[in-house]
Amino acid sequence: MVKAYTQEHVYKHPWERVTSASWRKYSDPENKRTLNHVLAVDTLNQKLDSQTGKLYTTRALIIHAPGPWFIRKIVGQDICNCVESTVVDGRNKSMQLTTRNISLEKFIEVEERIRYEPHPDNPSGWTVCKQQTSIRIKPFSALASMAEKLEQKCAERFMKNSVKGREVMERICKYLESEPASGVSL
Repeated sequence: MVKAYTQEHVYKHPWERVTSASWRKYSDPENKRTLNHVLAVDTLNQKLDSQTGKLYTTRALIIHAPGPWFIRKIVGQDICNCVESTVVDGRNKSMQLTTRNISLEKFIEVEERIRYEPHPDNPSGWTVCKQQTSIRIKPFSALASMAEKLEQKCAERFMKNSVKGREVMERICKYLESEPASGVSL
């Protein structure tokens, strides 16, 4: 079974500000309390394609393992390692993030895709964020019904963390709005 959901959110901030906030989301010390499930983030590589103008970034994320405590006891881990791949196309104003877990894969597969683009109704002032998440608990043959319930619990936690992430993004956007223009753009 796979539990999947999509969410859409409109930031009433320009694309440049929202994508800047996305880069700062994990590094801002004030967000540590709100995003306390994220334990560490490290940039593994970053490359700017001079022909297309696209920026490619890969980051490693260490997060507190989702799900009930007894499942963490069964799998023997309290943390989950993830890889986030980001493609920023500054020319076409598009930012795509794809995050997948690389640990706990034999028990659970999670993939989250987030895309930021200018809102069609107000492209210079608003940004639309489209998020797609799929969660698949690999059933322990006799425990298939339990796997479905765990997928639901994990989905609920991911949705709750998404709300926290949007709150952090809004706060950073407001902070960036008050900063003097630096003249730096993608």
